[in-house]
Amino acid sequence: MEVLMPQLGETVAEGKITKWFKSAGDAVKPGDNLFEIETDKVSMEVPSTEAGVLTEIRVGTGEVALVGAIVAVIAGAAGAAPSQPKPAAAAPAAPPPKSPLIQRTAPGAAAPATPIKLDPFFEVRTPERNFGPARLAGGTVATPLARRLAAESGIDLSRVSGSGPHGRIVARDVETAGASARPTAAASFAAGPTAAQVMALYRDVPFEEVPLDGMRKTIAARLQQAKQTIPHFYLTADVEIGRLLALREEANASAPKDAGGDPAFKLSVNDLIIKAWAAALQRVGAANAVWAEDRILRFKHVDIGIAVAIEGGLITPVIRQAETKTLSAISSEMKDMAARARAKKLKPNEYQGGSSAISNLGMYGVREFSAIINPPQATILAIGAARRQAVETADGGVAFASVMSVTLSCDHRVVDGALGAELLAAFKGFVEQPVTMLL
Repeated sequence: MEVLMPQLGETVAEGKITKWFKSAGDAVKPGDNLFEIETDKVSMEVPSTEAGVLTEIRVGTGEVALVGAIVAVIAGAAGAAPSQPKPAAAAPAAPPPKSPLIQRTAPGAAAPATPIKLDPFFEVRTPERNFGPARLAGGTVATPLARRLAAESGIDLSRVSGSGPHGRIVARDVETAGASARPTAAASFAAGPTAAQVMALYRDVPFEEVPLDGMRKTIAARLQQAKQTIPHFYLTADVEIGRLLALREEANASAPKDAGGDPAFKLSVNDLIIKAWAAALQRVGAANAVWAEDRILRFKHVDIGIAVAIEGGLITPVIRQAETKTLSAISSEMKDMAARARAKKLKPNEYQGGSSAISNLGMYGVREFSAIINPPQATILAIGAARRQAVETADGGVAFASVMSVTLSCDHRVVDGALGAELLAAFKGFVEQPVTMLL
């Protein structure tokens, strides 16, 4: 029984094993954790659903393997010794390479033993159908990781020579191709200075090299893609939040207490902003949409990604159908997902997708900023810090009010200027008259 590297999301092509809970020769039973994997977004423990003996570990701690690669082998019943191989009738085939490859079945040969199914979330499909290298136009064959890197870098794989088995294009081919590979028409961008050029510029200055981990590489690639391919424009408004703060204070004061006397919930300003943004997107439904290359997808429900700072980067857990949830439900869900995000314990379905996003830097004292849209989303709302400011009253007088600046970033392909202004005005209305978003 082969244990494969599981798929942790549609865009995840590889995983890094950070810890083995079992050693070769150990007995395992269903539910025992075998190893821990880390991708650019999450860290997850992978259990076994079968009993037997862990006879072989093919991918060690700290090593990276492609999705679908064989990372270990379990054989026999628990406590049984692994079966001995039969003598070969002919000359042995060349030994397999050290790097874990996906097992393949020759045409006409019997299908390999069914791999272990880890659990419903880690459902493993056969490598041949789902994880094998894809044959591109012209007969070019490329691994999933190579295809992903090429897409992120705008490299035309038909112009890349493969160095893998049978001429297969692997990740290192894409990385070394660089400027020599002709970019696709949709992503032809000027390259920046190389690492060697940058280091040469600072050769007389003391510095420390910080290698990029998977998360930072992904953030860099996606944000570069966003700024180069999305026609951003920005709308800023000042919003009075006095009534919002009063609603928060009243709601927290009236929260029911548990047996220990602690409140059942404690709303934050961010919780109310999430609710107001969901209500605005529900009212201006044409803006509750994403870009899908040759079409626009508009959604019936509002799924909002909330940017959460974690060690080494950020992640955006998604509040699903936020317009249907109470403030206390949003608060509880946000606290739970933020904690698990910082521990890298979110599942892919908890941070992928979303029809819009919110980035709040107000707690750091940032007055105003413009956030970068996370493709394929078409909007992101940037929240600044609240401040006391003199404002004109209805009777022409002057009073001080609590005001915060918000900036809406829009993808002009999906949201035109007037539509973006309508969306921002709806949000402003819900914040300044917060009772209306609860009706």
